Amino acid sequence: MGKTLYLECESGISGDMVVGALLDLGANQERLLTALESLPMDGFSVQITRREVSAIDVCDFDVVLDEGHQNHDHDMAYLYGGLDEAESHSHEHYHEHHGHGEGHHHHEHHEHVHTHEHGHGGGHHHEHRHLSDIERIINSGKLTPRARELAKRIFSILAEAESKAHGVATDEVHFHEAGAVDSIVDVVAAAVCLDDLDITHAIVGPLAEGHGRVRTQHGVLPVPVPAVVNIAASCGLVLAQRAMEGEFVTPTGAAIAAAIRTAEELPATYVVRAVGTGSGKRAYKPVSTLRGMIIEPRGTTATESQPDAHTTTDAAPSRLWKLETEVDDCTGEALGHALERLFEVGVREAHYVPVFMKKSRPAYQVEALCDESLLEAVERVLFEETTTIGVRRHRVERTTLSRREQTMETPLGPARVKLVTLPNGSERPYPEHDSVASLAKERGTSYQEAFRATLLAAEERGECGARS
Repeated sequence: MGKTLYLECESGISGDMVVGALLDLGANQERLLTALESLPMDGFSVQITRREVSAIDVCDFDVVLDEGHQNHDHDMAYLYGGLDEAESHSHEHYHEHHGHGEGHHHHEHHEHVHTHEHGHGGGHHHEHRHLSDIERIINSGKLTPRARELAKRIFSILAEAESKAHGVATDEVHFHEAGAVDSIVDVVAAAVCLDDLDITHAIVGPLAEGHGRVRTQHGVLPVPVPAVVNIAASCGLVLAQRAMEGEFVTPTGAAIAAAIRTAEELPATYVVRAVGTGSGKRAYKPVSTLRGMIIEPRGTTATESQPDAHTTTDAAPSRLWKLETEVDDCTGEALGHALERLFEVGVREAHYVPVFMKKSRPAYQVEALCDESLLEAVERVLFEETTTIGVRRHRVERTTLSRREQTMETPLGPARVKLVTLPNGSERPYPEHDSVASLAKERGTSYQEAFRATLLAAEERGECGARS
């Protein structure tokens, strides 16, 4: 069913901070490095280290650019020095450039250095990349479908924000290579780690941002920089101003948050399953850190807080995409396989129903509901696994009820029940099929008997009805 991630952004967020936190949460380091190695792009190396920040051991993910790709991201004198005398004209290149950088670390241990210098398609240092170029790089990497589509979704958000800031079409936005290299690495790394941890829900709290001005490749810009403001406006991110000068929220960090966020508030009660912290690198005092937690939402009653109680909430976005197509020359076995592939990719829902096409030909209509980041992957499955030659897509809105799961003790043994909260505050129980079927098999009774016993147990325990 996937895991729920909470990002605590009280000292900002950047791409490298996200990756550090995810690695600290347990994302597979070797799998990440293999994915980065597969990208047709040169000019960088990766350092994964441990360091001490405020007496806390944290993970540091650092994209080190070679001499020809340096972008002053970590140079505090460049970023903030002499702003009153600095030129304010825009650079001719559209440049996604930000990262929290502090230079060398004095409390590092357990260092893993990965160098990427094998020269397969990096191009010249002054090359400019469009969104389509970056998507080709991502498509060429050895990523899972879910990680690939998430990475492209993050960059699409960045491109849309830069497009609005500079008044050009999205496909005309130029990403200056010096900025694009570390941004591509951060974005791909975040997508790979999120996929590896099987994060399907993400709670992102307010993004704490500073104030003042910062020097960029576009000139001196106000904080938050325009790209961050545009991402926050278009994606509904919540910003919170810190009483400190400086840029703590980067466009890459904001884009990652926007792409994965399914909720902005923690549940009333929850269990922490894992904690990870990633460090920033700009020499702010104190040093910026991002804490991530994998949590399991819980209910509020005494019964719900017992060890056997497992609760979940559906924090899915209200706006999704519906893809549909009809096929009249595809077997049921093939369609069943297609549904399995669709769920592997990560669709919210999928099914097929019988329909009649022109000339009264019997056929099946296949439908899938997914997040925008999965559009390309879902279409690919439909084209590869069915006989269709065309897929329709359109945005849909949906309203979902919150739900939680609870283990019930029945006369036949424990069984799991989904409890759905209705608009009036009451709850409706739904015995979980797999749990009921297993119970019936273990006890040598019918499915219907096990179902009724489970439903009765839920009603007798008072787990449904009005909640205070």
